[in-house]
Parts: sequence; C-alpha cells; structure tokens
Amino acid sequence: MPGKLTCTVVTPEQTALETEADFVALPLYDGEIGIAPRHTPLIGRLGFGELRIVSGGTTRSFYVDGGFVQVADDQIAVMTDRAVPAAALDVAAAEKQLAAALSRPATSPETMDIRDRQIAQARAQIRTARRARM
Repeated sequence: MPGKLTCTVVTPEQTALETEADFVALPLYDGEIGIAPRHTPLIGRLGFGELRIVSGGTTRSFYVDGGFVQVADDQIAVMTDRAVPAAALDVAAAEKQLAAALSRPATSPETMDIRDRQIAQARAQIRTARRARM
C-alpha cells in the first residue's frame, strides 16, 4: 500500500499550508501534473492555476500564482508568490482584472508580457473559483 505525501506550500510571507495527502495536482507552466506517493524526484516551474490536494477522499483547492515545485521522497514543496483557498477567490474582482488587462495597450515587448501575465492570472483565478463552486 502506498504511503502518504507531505505537501508544504510556502509564500514569501508564510507557510500557507502543510498537510498530508494521497495525491496532489499542480499547474505547471506548460500543463498540469499529478503527484502520487513514490513519484520520481523533480523540480518544475509552476504556472497560474489550481492546486488540488486529495486526502481521505476529500479534495481541497487553492489558487497558486506561479513559482516552483520540488518533489523528492514523498515530500512536495511548493514555493509561490500567492496561495489562496479557491473558495476565498473573488470572481467579480478577477473578471474586472481580466477586463482591465484586455483593454490595456501593449506597445512594447515588456508591456505585452505584463498584459499577458495579468490576463493569465485573471483567467486562472476565474477558472479555479468556478471549479470550487461546482
């Protein structure tokens, strides 16, 4: 029987979460990855999106705002700028952020990158919040 994972989520301000899990799904920069006990060690770049932690048949969801993940010896360390419980996300605020980002002019590669990041963050927050409310 496989063991448990230990998942730790750290932001610049605090340790946002430290818990045991049966399975963890993470938004990587280029897709989603699922981590089960005895997973191969890895280091990955996080994207904007939903972190799901499954433990005892219960799933908890969080929005993570980029960062990095390290997996080794059934330990998952998530380092992110922001980790917000999905139920605490404000869909209306994220929709306003999306509208503002979509209307923002982008006249240089730097401003295009900033606009694209804001769009991706807002869309990921909206998607995460809506999944949590289903």
